[in-house]
Amino acid sequence: MEQSSTLQAFVKLGSFLFNYLAEKNNPDTGTFQDFKEVLLRAKAQNSWFTPKNLKFSIRQWANMLTENNLNKWLEVYDSTSKKKPKTVAIIMAGNIPLVGFHDFLCVLLSGNRVLAKLSSNDRLLLPFLTEKLIEDVPELKEYIRFTEEKLEDFDAVIATGSNNTSRYFEYYFGKYPNIIRKNRNSVTVLSGNETEDELKALGEDVFRYFGLGCRNVSKLYVPNGYDFDKFYTAIFDFQEVIHQNKYANNYDYNKAVYLMSNVKILDNGFLILKEDRGFASPIACLFYEFYEEKSVLRKKLISEKEKIQCVVSKGWFDDEIPFGQTQDPRLNDYADGVDTMDFLLNL
Repeated sequence: MEQSSTLQAFVKLGSFLFNYLAEKNNPDTGTFQDFKEVLLRAKAQNSWFTPKNLKFSIRQWANMLTENNLNKWLEVYDSTSKKKPKTVAIIMAGNIPLVGFHDFLCVLLSGNRVLAKLSSNDRLLLPFLTEKLIEDVPELKEYIRFTEEKLEDFDAVIATGSNNTSRYFEYYFGKYPNIIRKNRNSVTVLSGNETEDELKALGEDVFRYFGLGCRNVSKLYVPNGYDFDKFYTAIFDFQEVIHQNKYANNYDYNKAVYLMSNVKILDNGFLILKEDRGFASPIACLFYEFYEEKSVLRKKLISEKEKIQCVVSKGWFDDEIPFGQTQDPRLNDYADGVDTMDFLLNL
């Protein structure tokens, strides 16, 4: 199937998402109403998928799925060679809305077929958007299949999970060409000289999707003697997260565990700060660690790069993410730093 036809189908899907978000083009009839109902069902199925976060995810993809963005992304790849399409099994996570969409996009634009196993936490959104793609390009129906059964008859695998599930993935799928993703977390390095606006933007990196994504900041590196009041003051506008029941339950549980264990914590009523060398802080909690020398910390983070998805900082690394932009990735910002498109084109 011609890449240009598939690309145009995604461009039209991006226009659909953009128009859905535009009030003046958002009537309560037809496909827009159908999409509203799917979003309501998705929220009912997974209460982490709040209307605000669903809308944010939709807006991100509406902005990315333009002809200019897609062509600019793909121009660095040699996709002219005609190869027999391979079937790529995608095992998707369900921690944030449409988290597997990028893999889905890559497989189809590389000319291969999708065999998708959806997470039980996010099994409504992608099938609906797939129907929209097929409406525009019916030939895509032969390239997309969803299954809840055991995966069979595939040529390669892309699987996203935890460090624990990755061991099973490697056992079952190790003989196939594969991309198997493990736990990763994002960190922030603060100098102590950040403005209030920068720290407020950091709140977006921490709280978007309630901290459930690998691009969410889960740890702060701060200089000795850092004033956490400055950080807490800047993120105060994010206090509404405590009104989400699941988040509040995690906050109450983690706070109780820490207090009963006589663990020293800082607390502002909706976010716990705990000094810890780990990367993966629990929901409603941020780990922090003090540093003395900038060069020592930089070397440490480079040595731990296999555990880190993003580093949010200012003037520390060439590939650092500015404050507030971890949840605004580009099409070539690949998970775990593995070029998914290159992998698929070379199957």
